[in-house]
Amino acid sequence: MTEAYNFLFSWQLFPEKGIYSSGHRPKSGIYKLSKADKNILVVETNWVTLENQAFSSIYEIIADGEIQVFSDSTIASSGKVIFKDSLSMCVALTLASGHELTLLHEIQPNGYLKLTEERVDTQGISHQNISYYHKQMSVLPYSSSVSGAVIRPTEEGVIRHKSLTAMEEQTNMQLNQIRQQIELLALQAQEIQRRKELSVLIYSAKLNFTPVIGQTYFLYEKKDGSHVLSLVSPSEWGKSGPFKKTIATVRLLADHTWMEVNKEGGQ
Repeated sequence: MTEAYNFLFSWQLFPEKGIYSSGHRPKSGIYKLSKADKNILVVETNWVTLENQAFSSIYEIIADGEIQVFSDSTIASSGKVIFKDSLSMCVALTLASGHELTLLHEIQPNGYLKLTEERVDTQGISHQNISYYHKQMSVLPYSSSVSGAVIRPTEEGVIRHKSLTAMEEQTNMQLNQIRQQIELLALQAQEIQRRKELSVLIYSAKLNFTPVIGQTYFLYEKKDGSHVLSLVSPSEWGKSGPFKKTIATVRLLADHTWMEVNKEGGQ
């Protein structure tokens, strides 16, 4: 069963990517393919519907291309596995009702697993469900497959799903709070950096007086490129002011940093 190498993983469902024409639409799920023996393929399916119903199944099938009769017909009465190539595998099942269920597994170029389920209902109408999975990076108890071959809700699965849902809601809320705090800290850090840069500029400027905390002052650039701090506003100087341009209106804070109050246009 060397052809099965690319499929032997635990796959986690992308519920939003799937297309489902029949059965229960899943909310979450795991689809696990493993090997029990040289030619025995183990298929495990677990999923939770949008109504929070949990379903699961497991069956083994000999992957030699021959039809196998199942001793337990709960899942199916017979089936066979066909490998088209290393990226395409088909599991064909005959259900206890006599209807056929075909499960086409295809590894996509991006590494995802595409599972196409085709079956014919009792009215002879064909239905197709398409699910997409990615390799599971962490172990979760559910997978998704919406075929008519699985009909066993589990109370334990429902309880576990509800606990997982509550856990996800709580941790997501906590992560969002931390993310908001980080964003706020980043804004505060940017504001402190701006005050620091402005303060360095002001303390290198010419001061003819001792600044008072809380007082508003005006920072100017002189014609020679140096800076000066003044009590006189640009409007008081008039259009013929002695400076090249006004840099900013500033206020001295209690920590002796300077905050820009209002940036005036250049003269």
